[in-house]
Amino acid sequence: MDKHRIFLTSPIEPEHVESIRAAATDAVEVIYEPDLLPPVRYIADHKGDPAFRRDAGQETRWREHLARATILWDFPGGPVGNGGALSLAPHVRWVQTTSSGVGQMVRDFGLADSDLIVTTARGVHARPLAEFAVMALLLQAKRYPFLKSEQAGHRWERYCGISLAGQTLLVVGAGKVGAEVGRFAKAFGMTVLALVRRPSQDRRTELHADEVHGLGELERLVARADAVVLAAPHTPATDGMISRAVIARMKPGVVFVNIGRGQLVDEEALIEALRSGAIGLAALDVARVEPLPDGSPLWDLPNVLVSPHSASTVAGENAAITDIFCRNIPLFLAGRTSEMTNILDKAQMY
Repeated sequence: MDKHRIFLTSPIEPEHVESIRAAATDAVEVIYEPDLLPPVRYIADHKGDPAFRRDAGQETRWREHLARATILWDFPGGPVGNGGALSLAPHVRWVQTTSSGVGQMVRDFGLADSDLIVTTARGVHARPLAEFAVMALLLQAKRYPFLKSEQAGHRWERYCGISLAGQTLLVVGAGKVGAEVGRFAKAFGMTVLALVRRPSQDRRTELHADEVHGLGELERLVARADAVVLAAPHTPATDGMISRAVIARMKPGVVFVNIGRGQLVDEEALIEALRSGAIGLAALDVARVEPLPDGSPLWDLPNVLVSPHSASTVAGENAAITDIFCRNIPLFLAGRTSEMTNILDKAQMY
């Protein structure tokens, strides 16, 4: 290829397109044709309207741009070939994703052993996800459902809640998201236990944790926790880690928050524990099957908060991902790929 070409394959605001053009300089052609992309349903919607279909002319242009591209903003959607529409882009050497948890998808696409550079949005979603987790802790501590019920009944009766201060929080998966959860929890005076793949007490400051433990300690630690926040990626090591046995070891009335992946949890055991009240509240941003099926009991259980995999999505998301992309563009062009930010370790899947 005589020139690098960036093809933006998911919706992005025009001001961010201009930032990418500026970072790419005249050395790179930046291709952005909004009519080839589905209309967005909300700010930072990277998939767009699922009913969108390209006409014949649009499909031709879409395929031509993929055939010429060397750099992609997001994996292109589509059912074509192994790796989706990426099979139509034989010259691509780097993909900047708009998500953090793409390791499983990269493996499913058969790219684990490829030379393709994948950079992620790691870190961008840490604060909004941590805010979601703290919201769940406060909803239970301050008895929000009770307050709304009393308000609906026009009842003014004094009551007693609890404080987060002095409670113990277990953060499972302490990357950037888990560390941010820990930081917020410490601000509320909680004791923070961090469960990580490579434990070291030297990481306590980094993770805002009082203690750092390995994954083998999960069953023991959940028995100590008043709240559990699951923030781990989906890998072979974490698949099904919140098992029936782990759930059985949780404290009665525990708050359980999943901002990781639904595949990490035995959903049937979770539902049983919620029905019995063994788990006081579950705040779930993810599910084993997404969208959550209409027949799932999780929709109607009174002690469940269902979020449609949107806790990470905030108005400034695309600006932050664009910053990562723009910092990496000159490094990629200069051949300094080892210095690029947020490179996915395809073997570790994060």
